[in-house]
Amino acid sequence: MEYKFKFDGKEYILNEENLECFFNDDENPINDVDEEKIIEILNNSDKVDFSKAYFNLACEKCQTGVEEKKKFFDFLGYNFYIFTKDGKYFVSNIEPEYEGSTFDKLYRFGKVDNSYLVTINVCKHCGEYSIEIEEFEL
Repeated sequence: MEYKFKFDGKEYILNEENLECFFNDDENPINDVDEEKIIEILNNSDKVDFSKAYFNLACEKCQTGVEEKKKFFDFLGYNFYIFTKDGKYFVSNIEPEYEGSTFDKLYRFGKVDNSYLVTINVCKHCGEYSIEIEEFEL
């Protein structure tokens, strides 16, 4: 499974081969979410919009900018939320099923009990990427 997007005329492909790391919250991980599920969520949404991001650490794979002693390194980033019930995936805020809803509404009706922030960072140069999921109180 893969997700493709274009940024500044360059195509990026997120798949198993160029996944640098997948981090699911240490203290309270989502039981049924892995990198495949994240790719599936991205593919099922028309709201995904990567933007420029800068970090003080270079890409582990290509190390672009290290030789030039750059202080900041070019990445592309995207964030969205996942909502869970009893540690299992329920819906994300970028899916059509979520349209017109809010976490509070879903919580009030007992459909969800927790929220997580998903951060995807892609090296602008080589396309290596990471996925980080952190529990997030709304």
